[in-house]
Amino acid sequence: MLTSKQRAKLRSIASNVTATTIVGKDGLSENVLAQIDRELVAHEIVKVSVLETAEMGVKEYLIEASEKLSAEQVCSIGRKFVLYRYSDKKGIKHLEF
Repeated sequence: MLTSKQRAKLRSIASNVTATTIVGKDGLSENVLAQIDRELVAHEIVKVSVLETAEMGVKEYLIEASEKLSAEQVCSIGRKFVLYRYSDKKGIKHLEF
């Protein structure tokens, strides 16, 4: 579980990250979840954009994705949300906060 200071630091890091994954009318399909998982393994943080045609709201997708991927919820702003998960992959630069 993240502290408020850790969450604030991750929010500042996420402000410089572009949304690499898009959730559309199909919601959090297996392909979307797999893409988010790959991003988390490679970068530890991922920003996801939710289109207006999506069935559920941004917060619902944030909760569902964090539960299915065992990731921490960082924030949701507008039509985007941010997830964090520590990566055990060797050779990557881990986020420091």
